[in-house]
Order: sequence, then structure tokens, then C-alpha cells
Amino acid sequence: MFDLTEDQVAIRDGVSAVCSRFGDDYWSECDREERFPKEFHRAMATDGWLGVTMPEQFGGAGLGVTEAAIVMHTVASHGGGMTAASSIHINMFGPHPVVVHGSPEQQQNWLPRLVSGEDQVCFGVTEPDAGLDTTSIKTFAKKTEGGYRVSGRKMWTSTGQVASKILLLTRTTPKAECARPTDGITLFYTDLDRTKVEVRRIPKHGRNAVDSNAVFIDDLFIPESHRIGEEGKGFRYLLDGLNPERILVGMEAIGIGEDALRRGTQYARDRVVFGRPIGQNQGIQHPLAECWLNLQAARLMGARAAQLYDSGQPCAAEANGTKFLGARAGYQACLQSVMTHGGMGYAKEYVVERLLREVLIDRLAPVSEQMILCFIAEKVLDLPKSY
Repeated sequence: MFDLTEDQVAIRDGVSAVCSRFGDDYWSECDREERFPKEFHRAMATDGWLGVTMPEQFGGAGLGVTEAAIVMHTVASHGGGMTAASSIHINMFGPHPVVVHGSPEQQQNWLPRLVSGEDQVCFGVTEPDAGLDTTSIKTFAKKTEGGYRVSGRKMWTSTGQVASKILLLTRTTPKAECARPTDGITLFYTDLDRTKVEVRRIPKHGRNAVDSNAVFIDDLFIPESHRIGEEGKGFRYLLDGLNPERILVGMEAIGIGEDALRRGTQYARDRVVFGRPIGQNQGIQHPLAECWLNLQAARLMGARAAQLYDSGQPCAAEANGTKFLGARAGYQACLQSVMTHGGMGYAKEYVVERLLREVLIDRLAPVSEQMILCFIAEKVLDLPKSY
């Protein structure tokens, strides 16, 4: 991640060029008006960045998670925070089950439209009564002639207000009737038919420009041709996207933290109190310096995780570690930047208050810090499973 190749430098610089066209005022306006950043999304699509990880035959670049991480880290570090990142990052990992397990016809029909930005997809996985216990979802797809009829609820579905497609995880066999909890789960990619699906926006603390939603599905018909892979194996297909997602979310948080740290150190150089810049005081210097160290360490973990994934090696511990360390380092950098600004850090005039609100989501989702620590304890340290 640090010793970039010539092509990777070109990716970073190309993404930076797009991001530089959207300043702080644009992102603050999107946040204030709770308006999806469609202009930014369109610009990224026009320049081809939505297809970085998509196969070349479908209009993508066919690159790896390392390059996707460069894109998302760059996007997050230019003032747009999680608003900018969340508007596009499902393109980087969400369609992966289609890429790996979709039929040639499905891939040809669906992937080019995602690369071009013609379609936007939301992710229907989490449920009110299941949370991180994905095997306990209750949304059910009942087999019928030509397809399935689906009813159920989803929670925290991002971009549901603007999406035209949904990647939907359902049960096709009740959990009690399955040999293993992960059996009997089926994955679909289908139209978000709003005559059968109600998408209700959730008011929230931050990242207001990119909507999060409660989704109510009532007898939605899904053609059998919209099922990804085999019936009952959807949980395994979903796993294909989890490690990339954790790597990218961690790298996004690091980018936000680096942006906040730049703003905090600039303020510390400029702000003069008692005849000297506040950045001359060790009480200001040391916490900012520690933030830099933590961000750099987290980036190293992210680079390692991406390298392992792209080379086909196991990377679950490193991917989860990237999310854990990146989110914590990003959050602490944003918090310290607000504290460095003093009272002005609490004012919307300064971007750091928005960055702090936005980076918090990375500590909460897509997997909790506690579940990551449980995973590391069990899978790396060989301790007994605690839940």
C-alpha cells in the first residue's frame, strides 16, 4: 500500500482528481440536506472507478482488493468521509457473489450496468431480530411457479432510497429443519419493486446524505433466474464478499482519520494563544503524533490483508484486524482533531465535527469490535468459543 506501483499511483491520482472537484461545501450541503451525492457517484462512474474489481469483459478493470483499497482510501481522505465512501463502496465488494457464482447470462445482464452506474444496488442482509446472527434471519422465500415469493424485514439497508436493485439474503428452508445453521439460506439479485417493498428511511447520527433504511417486503415475486447459484447455499456465497468489505471499511476509516489529522495539525499551526501557536505545546503535539502512529500501523495491516486476499491466501484475521484497527485509529484521529480545534471543533463551519460523526459508523458496522475480538481469540489464539 505504501510502495505503490506506477499503475497504482495512476489509480490514486485519478481518483484524487475526481474527488478534488467536490469540496467541503458540497459535502456539507449533502449532509445538511440529507441528499445523496449523485453528482459524485456519476463522476466516479464516468471515469470508470465503479468497476475497479469487476471483470474486464463486463467493462471493469479486473483488479484486486489492493487497488479497491487504494480507491476507497483516497475517496475517504478528501473531505467526503463516509458519505463519499458509502455512495460507491458496495460496487467494490457487494456484487462479488455475482462475479464468482452468477451464471454467464446473469453477469452479462447485471455487471455492466453496475460498472456504468446505470444501476445502484443495496444490500438486504441484516434483520431487526437477527443482527450479527445472520443464520437466524427470518425473511423467507417460498418456492412457487417460475420463482419465489418473498416476505420479511431488513434493517440498516444503505442506499435503499436510490437503489434500483437489491442483493437479498433469505431463508428457503427454516433453520430448525437444516442440518447446519448456515444451510437453507438463498441469495438473490433482483429489482427493488417498490410496489411490494417499502423502504423507510432511518434518521441517524451521521452520514446523513447516504440513507439507511428499514425495509418491509410483502409478497415480492422474484424470478428463479434472479437466484444466485444454488438454492440453500447463499450463506457461503455471501462469505465471498465479507473479507474485502472489512478491508475496505477499515481503509476508509483510515482515510477519514488522515483527513481529520491534516485539518487538526493545520489548525494547531495556525491557532495562536498566549503569543504562540498551540501546536508548539506538547499537550497538543503528542496526541496528534500518536494518532499518526496508529493510522500508519492500521494501514500496514490493511496492506497485508489485501495482499493476502489478492494472492488467494487466508486473510480473515488480517481483514478483521484492518477493520478493527482502522476504525479505532480513524475515530481517535477525528476525535483528537475536534479537541484540537477546541470550541470551534464543535461548529459545523469546521469539517472535523462531520468527520467525527461519520467515522463512528466504522466502529459499529459491518461487524462489531466485540465479534472481531471473539474471532481473533478463537481462530488465532485457539481459545474456546465464547458464544
